[in-house]
Amino acid sequence: MSDDHLTPSERRAKAAEAYTKKVGRKEARRIKGKTQKDETIWFGLGMFGIVGWSVAIPTLVFTALGLWVDRTWPSRFSWTLTFLIMGVAVGCLNAWYWVKKARQDIIKD
Repeated sequence: MSDDHLTPSERRAKAAEAYTKKVGRKEARRIKGKTQKDETIWFGLGMFGIVGWSVAIPTLVFTALGLWVDRTWPSRFSWTLTFLIMGVAVGCLNAWYWVKKARQDIIKD
């Protein structure tokens, strides 16, 4: 149906009503998304990924550093093992930080 018979003020009112309905639908969808907890399979897999990489990267970096120190300055004890343990500790602290941040983001929303 054409809007040719409507006056300009009626057209504006009709356009404003359509816009208001569209904004209302988008807002309702946004609120629904916020109220639903992000505890889906994808959220869980994402958390596994964050935790895994948060531990793996520092562990590998510290282990490589330990190998380099062992080759450069040989000693009685293993720097590789020492740095490996330090890397796991740093990685666990890093993972704890990211999990805590993700929880706060969920609670905040």
